[in-house]
Amino acid sequence: MEAQTYRPSASFIDLMMDAVFAVTKDARVVFASAACERIFGYTPQEMIGKSMFDMMLPEDREMTRDSIVDVMSGLPQFHFENRYVRKDGQIVHIMWSARWSPADQLRIGVARDITERKRAEAKQAVLYAIAEAAFAADDLPTLFRLIHRIVGSLLPADNFSVSLYDEQTDQLSFPYHVDAHEPAPQPYTSATGALCAETLRTGQPLLLAGDALRDRLTALNTPIAVMPLCWLSVPLNVHKGAIGVLVLKSYPGGVCYSEKDVELLQFACTQIATVIERQQMQARLQYLAQYDQLTALPNRGVLYDRLKVALALARREQGRLSVLYIDLDKFKQVNDTQGHGVGDRLLQEVAARLRQCVREADTVARVGGDEFVVLLQGLPLPEHATQVADTIHHMLTRPYAIDGHDLSIRPSIGIALYPDHGEFEHDLLKHADTAMYRMKNAGATPIGGAIEIDQPLPVNIATPVDIATPIDIATPIDIATPIDIAAPMGIAAPDEILTPSALGNNAFMSASA
Repeated sequence: MEAQTYRPSASFIDLMMDAVFAVTKDARVVFASAACERIFGYTPQEMIGKSMFDMMLPEDREMTRDSIVDVMSGLPQFHFENRYVRKDGQIVHIMWSARWSPADQLRIGVARDITERKRAEAKQAVLYAIAEAAFAADDLPTLFRLIHRIVGSLLPADNFSVSLYDEQTDQLSFPYHVDAHEPAPQPYTSATGALCAETLRTGQPLLLAGDALRDRLTALNTPIAVMPLCWLSVPLNVHKGAIGVLVLKSYPGGVCYSEKDVELLQFACTQIATVIERQQMQARLQYLAQYDQLTALPNRGVLYDRLKVALALARREQGRLSVLYIDLDKFKQVNDTQGHGVGDRLLQEVAARLRQCVREADTVARVGGDEFVVLLQGLPLPEHATQVADTIHHMLTRPYAIDGHDLSIRPSIGIALYPDHGEFEHDLLKHADTAMYRMKNAGATPIGGAIEIDQPLPVNIATPVDIATPIDIATPIDIATPIDIAAPMGIAAPDEILTPSALGNNAFMSASA
């Protein structure tokens, strides 16, 4: 019996779930089957004459050109993958099988949509990538850069921001922000800040595009340099609530994000939020170990580390440095008569004034209840230390206005110099401490009497020397007008610390008299 044959009609191609294309040498479409509308969003008629490169993601164009060279040289492609932007702006992943037809001088290709498969693979890959980032990042800025790279492997992320929420201050910040058209946004007052606040408040993703995005931004009445094409923000949720927001934006000529992209980013953000929270906790613990909670000054441990480094540098360069040991006379009376709250505020103001008296390269540390140490590095002459001590004495003896109380405090200051008074950190601290207590026990007197160097200096300190401090001690200081610090002082921890708390001075250690 003769086998029955059947010659299919051209319409059979339109029944295929994969799209069939015929393109010229310069990648112009001359034939597209019906499935191209389902995959690319364009009808076959709209595809005719289009260049495939116009629809392709820019990042994939170079490798696609290399593949075309192989196909046209007679090497068929069976599993080549690249990405295209659909008519609605969404990204579609395509796997091609293609070959060259010498007779027709056309490339014939079959396109299969593998977007769902690529999403599943991306979810698995992102878990490993985020876990690796958590171990590789030593701090939050490094972690944010790694997260940006990870998210960029999932979705187009040229414009990417991380916003963090501080529950104690009820403030948003943008520790990481990369945007082609918008500088670092202002929380709440900028369009980005307002939309992040909305995402944080609802705890739900926010996807806006087209007229919906334009209307929302117009209603915010905030200046916008370039109107975004699409906005996608997802809250960073942990067990205690949202700790921030992750933002993706695109501008005209870019892509539009889809609900599938929202799901993918939500999946990633679940892992990202956990890693950020852990990094915040580690940074917080490190901060607690290095800084005084009340004044935000370095503690004794950090002082010793910096003094050790400074001494090593001074030995190598044959330089000089100085240590000032400062104690607040009769501070205990402030605690006893005005309460520890006023005492805490007074310590905060003393810390602020001390910072004003030194250079950025110098260190001011709190080493006890009412004891502070100043490390002065790179002193050209020994008398410079006395100049700084005079400035500190002037500043700290000025009246303080705290919660309706006019307070006065007087410091005792001891000075030790390297190499005059010791070669090692404990020698210098001991000399400065001894000099300070001798003046304290002798009774504080005006400038010169409340400042002592442990042994006489063979220098002339009559001529003022400019040591680049913000106070000119040659100019008389009016101490009649109290400094009003009635408003609470915000002592901020480093940027990566979100919720610094202020412990009372008694929680640090008991203050000396």
